[in-house]
Amino acid sequence: MLLGMNMIPENDRKLAEALRSLSLESSLQPPKPPTNRARRLLLSGCVLAVAAGAVFALGHFGPDTVDRLKGTLPQSWQGEEIGTVQDVKKQQASPTEHTPAQAAASAVIQKPSAPTREITGSGYVVAPQVVAVFSKYEGRITSIEVDVGQRVEAGQAIVTLDDASTRFALDEAKAEKVSAGLVLEAKEIELDQARVMFRRAQALAAKQSISRQDEEKAGTAYDSAVNSLAQARQDLVKADIKVQIAQERVDALVVKAPIAGTITQLDARVGDMVLARIDSVREHQKLLSITDTTTLVIDADVAETNIGGLRAGLSGEAVLDGIPDRPFAIEVSRIAPIASLEKGTVTLRLALRDPPEGIRPNMAARIRITQQVGDTSK
Repeated sequence: MLLGMNMIPENDRKLAEALRSLSLESSLQPPKPPTNRARRLLLSGCVLAVAAGAVFALGHFGPDTVDRLKGTLPQSWQGEEIGTVQDVKKQQASPTEHTPAQAAASAVIQKPSAPTREITGSGYVVAPQVVAVFSKYEGRITSIEVDVGQRVEAGQAIVTLDDASTRFALDEAKAEKVSAGLVLEAKEIELDQARVMFRRAQALAAKQSISRQDEEKAGTAYDSAVNSLAQARQDLVKADIKVQIAQERVDALVVKAPIAGTITQLDARVGDMVLARIDSVREHQKLLSITDTTTLVIDADVAETNIGGLRAGLSGEAVLDGIPDRPFAIEVSRIAPIASLEKGTVTLRLALRDPPEGIRPNMAARIRITQQVGDTSK
């Protein structure tokens, strides 16, 4: 037994005694049990000391010596601290590995984003094409074929008027045209007679049966008949023009839609006497208004301090106060050439991209245009 113990090298024995002196089993029992905090601190210190000793032994005496020393440690310590030190070395030797997804996420997070700035403003939905409809001639309204909100097509009859004097003028023009036609027929007959007489006079003059003077009279009568026929034809043309003018006035009593759109305002009332367009100097004297609601835009005001970053083609987003849950895309189509002196703003005309259903002219809108700082592309 003593012989086996003497086989332990002197250095190993000293190291084992040093480690045994640090063991909790060899420490004296204090008269008073230590507190939890003191116990934790003491246990941590012992573990660190044992770990340091194990590292020292592993580096200077080799793994065989460490295995022999493990037998000298308390039973509860064996197989824990030295293994822990080895694990620590392994962790130090191998760096932390990241999955491809973690690496990609880290790259996205670390990638700096381009600075942007936001241009905001407010405005209203506008219908660029709104037509106020007037009566071309005066008359009394006899019927109204449309109502507010109704869709109409170009050329559709919307209001009918009546004016007796206009219809009488058409009848008179037609009668004058008939009279001009009769006169023309009479002049054609006179021309035929004058032609016959002139040829007869020429034949007799050749035989010297009549005087030269009689021949000239027949020639003059023929020329006069030709001129009278030409005049009658012109009178017929004038009469036809008068009929067309009178007919146009009668046709204008049926007011038709100049464009396709929606009736947005109706001021006409059956029985009202309306003036001719040339006499309707006030806007409220119109019959109705037609709005093309298929081509709506937004006119919005933004601060004039943003003029440096504005250009046609910039995209953004708009939201209507009446439909706040349906934002939609917009694009700057035009920038006002002048700024507002009173408000210090510039008006933008914005084209709409896929606007929500229910959008109507004059609805309030808020707009937002995002632009990258330094973006000068045209």
